[in-house]
This record gives sequence, structure tokens and C-alpha cells, in this order.
Amino acid sequence: MSKVQKVLMAPQGPEFSQLVQGYWRLGAWKMSPQERLTFLKQHVELGISTVDNAAIYGDSEQLFGEALALDPAMREQIQIVSKFGINGIPEAIGEKRVSHYDSSRSLIISSTENSLKRLGIEQLDALLVHRPDFLMDVDVVAETFAQLKASGKVKHFGVSNFSASQFELLQSRLDEPLMTNQVEINPINFDVLEDGTTDQLQRLRIRPMAWSCLAGGSLFSSDTEQARRLRGTLIELQIELGATSIEQVIFAWVLKHPANAVALIGSGKIERVKETLGALELQMNTEQWYRIWTASKGHGVA
Repeated sequence: MSKVQKVLMAPQGPEFSQLVQGYWRLGAWKMSPQERLTFLKQHVELGISTVDNAAIYGDSEQLFGEALALDPAMREQIQIVSKFGINGIPEAIGEKRVSHYDSSRSLIISSTENSLKRLGIEQLDALLVHRPDFLMDVDVVAETFAQLKASGKVKHFGVSNFSASQFELLQSRLDEPLMTNQVEINPINFDVLEDGTTDQLQRLRIRPMAWSCLAGGSLFSSDTEQARRLRGTLIELQIELGATSIEQVIFAWVLKHPANAVALIGSGKIERVKETLGALELQMNTEQWYRIWTASKGHGVA
């Protein structure tokens, strides 16, 4: 099994591993701190050195930080991504309030500092705006990013779930180029392939980070006609490509797109992580890629 290689995310950097370990479900994995550290070391040994987290992911940053504290030297071997901007409101707050987006200066700074504290580190390799905030003042965000960069708390900045126009607007105010747009890409959701998002990233030579590549498991559990068509086609392609699972076929499909995404893995089981690596070896051709597209859409291209 060959190791996962690092790739340049944007012309100015950084370098991330082509597969990224997502830690948003860490709290549900029921691991001890030592087991979390062992899992981290196992996927880093495979070449998966980039880890993805966020302020809103429950206690996942705290749990990750506890594991990292057992072997602080591991910090030099990984790239840590976090995100800010989704402000959850506790249900028992005693007044009628709703969760909301927040990209104010105070929120960006406090969220970043709290993430650093929970993770037990001094600097994030990348900080992403988690969701586009309709009340975002891009000048304020740009100034705050510059402040965090100057203080040494963040190396690079990016966004998540932004449209091409939202990306362009924020970029227009920044001195430093954004380094990614983390977006949903899977055989059920084609939005970013069709609305200009991945076209823009290709023009700028910026790699997206693909999340929910397995569509949150619905590709396997849903009983819709679309899901049934997809499962049938994926099984056919698993045989044709010599893959060990349809998960490998799905990741190969995501990675074949010329936007050259890095793909997030959500599993906390190292055997499933190892299996995903096989997607990098599959040689999917154009007709096979469109066969999945056709199964999803329920019709041909023309």
C-alpha cells in the first residue's frame, strides 16, 4: 500500500495530504485519549497528515487536544484545519434565540483563540469560514484575518460552502489569497460542479476540500430510486475496477474531477481509512465517471 502524497492546495500553499482525516464525529467514537492518539499516529503513518475540525463540532477539538497532549511532538507531523462562524445557541438558555452565523471581529478572534486552547496548540495551519454569513462585512473579516496572521495564530485562510461569487467578494478584500473552499461533493449532490464553484477554483488553481463524499451514508441506506440506481452502478464498477468496496469507487469518482479536490474521510476505524487509500490506485475512465452521473440523474447527458 503506497502512502498518501501531499499536494499543493493553492499556488501560495499550503501542502495538505490528498486524503484528509475528518474529526467532526470524534465525540461519538468512544475512544480513550490514548486510543485517539494511536488512531492519529496510524493515519499519519499512512500519509494522511491533514486533520479537519471546527469550533461547532461539539467537544471534538477538546478530545483531539487531549490526545495530542500525550505526544506533543506529533504536532510537527500534521496540518490542523479548523473553522468558525456557526454560532449554536443552547436550548436551555431561557429565551427565544436561534443558532446563527456570525463573522464579526470579536467572534472570529474568540473562536480562533478557543480552538487553539482546546487543541492545545499555538497556531492553526488553516482557518476557514464555516458557512457564508449573509451579514458578513468582508472588510472586517479581511482586517481580522490580517490581525490573526500577524499574531502568528493562523498560517492560511479559506472558506467552506461558499458560492463562487461569495468567494470572489471575500477574496477582493484580502491581501493574501484564500487557499481552499471546502464543499460537498458526492454522486448525489452535483451543485458545486454545476454552479461555477469548481470552475472558479480550477481557474485560480485552488483545490477544494470535498466533504460528505459518501453523502452521509445515504448512498448505502436510502431506499430512493436514485440511491438504488447508484448502488447498482457502483457495484458494477467495483467489479470492473477491481475495487474492494463501493466506497473506494465513490472516492475515485470524487478525485477524478479536474478540480483536483482533496477528500475528507469521516470514519474513526483505521481499517476503513486504509481501505479508502485504495481509491488512489483505481483507474476510472471517463465513461465510468459519467455512468455514475447518469445513474444519479436518471437520464443520459443528451
